[in-house]
Amino acid sequence: MHVKDIIIRRRRRRIVTSAGIPSIHLQNQPTQSWLGEGRSHQHPAANMATEKRLSARRKHTLKSCMLMVANTLLDTEATAKAQEREKFLAEACPPLDLPYSRDELLELCKKLHEQIGISEEERYSAEFKLNMVLNEVRDLNIKIVDLRGKFKRPRLKKVRMSADAMLKALLGSKHTVNMDLRANLKQVKKEVKEEDKQLRDVGDWRKNIEDKSDRKKMFDS
Repeated sequence: MHVKDIIIRRRRRRIVTSAGIPSIHLQNQPTQSWLGEGRSHQHPAANMATEKRLSARRKHTLKSCMLMVANTLLDTEATAKAQEREKFLAEACPPLDLPYSRDELLELCKKLHEQIGISEEERYSAEFKLNMVLNEVRDLNIKIVDLRGKFKRPRLKKVRMSADAMLKALLGSKHTVNMDLRANLKQVKKEVKEEDKQLRDVGDWRKNIEDKSDRKKMFDS
């Protein structure tokens, strides 16, 4: 075996172990491509030439190997997270101490579900009856509006009524109330003295003049 082939195989093993790619997929690959990859680190032009020389099959195998490695890493990360979560829940949330067993709890839940179903049926029937009553009230209101539109209200005339008539109309004919407030007042008779009467007669000079004029007419006639 040539020295260059030995160096190329050693490099290939190092790359495979560092990337985590199984060496089975790369056993049958030609040594020239790996030689090109080894030389690609030396000069950029040589690197471009080796990239052009890569076959589609080799690219596909490399991509599949990378995907396999990534998938395994993701699986390990997911399992680690699940274990951490279970550990945290076990520490933070201890198991419940229930007074009943599992079967008793299941029976209790069934009974509660049955009671909930009965209450829901009652609620539905009550809502149905309420909607029926509301619809009937709505129909009656519509009929009332129609009847009001058909019949016209007569115009009411203003009538003057006394207080006695209003009270009789309100209280009835048995209750008689007199609203004449002057009748309840005290009546005081005024006594006129004779002296005042004489003074009043003497002082009324206009009446005396009229009487004298009547006498004069009698004499003239």
